[in-house]
Amino acid sequence: MSAQYIMTIEHLTRLYDEKEVLSDIWLAFYPGAKIGVLGNNGSGKSTLLRIMAGEDKDFMGVVRPAKGIRIGYFPQEPRLDPEKTVGECIEEAVVESRRVLDRFNELSMKLCEDLTPEQMEEVLDEQAKVQDQIDLQNLWELDRTLEIAADAMLLPAADQKVAVLSGGEKRRVA
Repeated sequence: MSAQYIMTIEHLTRLYDEKEVLSDIWLAFYPGAKIGVLGNNGSGKSTLLRIMAGEDKDFMGVVRPAKGIRIGYFPQEPRLDPEKTVGECIEEAVVESRRVLDRFNELSMKLCEDLTPEQMEEVLDEQAKVQDQIDLQNLWELDRTLEIAADAMLLPAADQKVAVLSGGEKRRVA
């Protein structure tokens, strides 16, 4: 008695723009098979799994699950807006910190206005509180901290669109 494959993949090719991510892939899996997908960033691991799960239908070739087989898929990539850049995604993560810095700058500019002594004291009191918050969170070094983190995490360039990132790159950006 021969076992039936639960999934068959033949001549699978997947392009992103003009970059070939998967090229003429042939795979077949027996019931109960344990599989691992290994490769460098951008080599097509996440793409292959999305295709197998039926999430990505923009490919050439044949992907055929056996009759009655249901395939579940839990996406490993975070949901990032594909139209945004890496830099825009990072800025979304620090929006509250930027607001604190912006508030400090607004208060500094307000001190240049013609204020009554009471107004001046009020602005200085608020500025001192905001200054404490900035010092506590080391926000004066925010840009440098982001640069160091981006370098340490090997993030793609800040102007790179999310749409062209690999699964691993998206996870690091998130």
